[in-house]
Parts: sequence; C-alpha cells; structure tokens
Amino acid sequence: MKTISFLELADLKAIASAAEAEALKHGWAVTIAIADAGGHLLWLQRLDGAPAVSAQIAPAKAHTAALGRRESRIYEEIINGGRTSFLSAPGIAGMLEGGVPIMKDGHCIGAVGVSGVKSTEDAQIARAGIAALGL
Repeated sequence: MKTISFLELADLKAIASAAEAEALKHGWAVTIAIADAGGHLLWLQRLDGAPAVSAQIAPAKAHTAALGRRESRIYEEIINGGRTSFLSAPGIAGMLEGGVPIMKDGHCIGAVGVSGVKSTEDAQIARAGIAALGL
C-alpha cells in the first residue's frame, strides 16, 4: 500500500495566489482552475476582464491534465500531428495547452488549468502557481 499526498485548501490558495500574481505581472486576464487527482474542480478564479469562455476552458484543461497525468499540450500535439481520432477520447475536452499536472513523489495529486491568453502563457501561469508548492 502506498501513501499519496493530496491538495488541501491552503495549497489551493497558494497555487491560486501565485498564478494570479504571474498573470497580473503581465497584465493577462485569465481564469485559473485547480482540480484534484480525479479531475474534479476544487478552485475556479476568473480575473477581471477574462473572457467568459475561459471559465469553461480552464477547468477542462485542468481535468485533462489531472486524468492524463501529463500536460494537456501533449494531447494538442497528438491531434495536430494528425491523430485526429483522439478528439473522440471519452471524457476529455480540454486538449489544449494550458493544463499542467501537479506531481509529487511520482504521483499526480491534481492539476492547474489556465485560459484567457496564448496557450504558452496559460501554461506559464499554471507552472508559476504550482511552483508555489515547492515540490
């Protein structure tokens, strides 16, 4: 039997605060979503000026990264590489860059999804949030 860490409210607040700081530093209006290891939404924060659709896309990216235990951009690359049949994967909708898993001791304990700016910038914000955990 293994012991696996999980995210607590203090962790969510630290991730969200660091992600928000990164977004505001660059003047980016985004939505930040944090999911648990099962892809279930734990936190949703829409910054002023973020597009309404970003409140749908960010949680989908977090969900995809958590379930796949890899960055959501991997799925985007697979599809862009010609494997369009991957679009039919059940239960996975956020196959765009900007979802980053939170890994601890080799286990995915959750994920951060960000939407609202360029996908590479979304991922940058997600990584900044995760960095606040010091893993």
